[in-house]
Amino acid sequence: MAVDDCAEVAGIRIRGWRHAYEGLVPQPYLDGLDVAADADRQRARLLDGDRRVVNLVVDGGGELLGWVALGPYRDGETRTEDAELYALYLCPRHIGRGVGRALLTAAVRHCATAGHRRMYLWVLKGNARARRFYERAGFTADGAEEAFEVGGAMVPEVRYVKDLRG
Repeated sequence: MAVDDCAEVAGIRIRGWRHAYEGLVPQPYLDGLDVAADADRQRARLLDGDRRVVNLVVDGGGELLGWVALGPYRDGETRTEDAELYALYLCPRHIGRGVGRALLTAAVRHCATAGHRRMYLWVLKGNARARRFYERAGFTADGAEEAFEVGGAMVPEVRYVKDLRG
């Protein structure tokens, strides 16, 4: 991902949130998401130079189709030796066409090649489609659950893990 991709990635992320999280997070929060502000945050992160975070995009002939971000697993404020999938979003019209699978495969391969033993991710507990997607890719829920605040509501997440050694 390049700095020039930030606006398009922000659009993918926000359309992804609105599509995937409808009914799971407060609608006013989804309606208030701002592509320009999100693009500014994406640019700032890229320009910050933290090379531990990897951003990958799928380019479909001049149009970005999806985006994934990954890096060290965050255990509170501590970064561990394991990997974490921070985000994976697609343009909603490309769901079910293999784009997400390609992004996830690339992310897992990157983390395995970098020597990480495990890869974790957090997914909204009520997001059945995403949970099935990760389960088909070999991730399993490990029993950890947390909730985070979104637009004044507490939204539960579950943690998934995949062993990268095999």
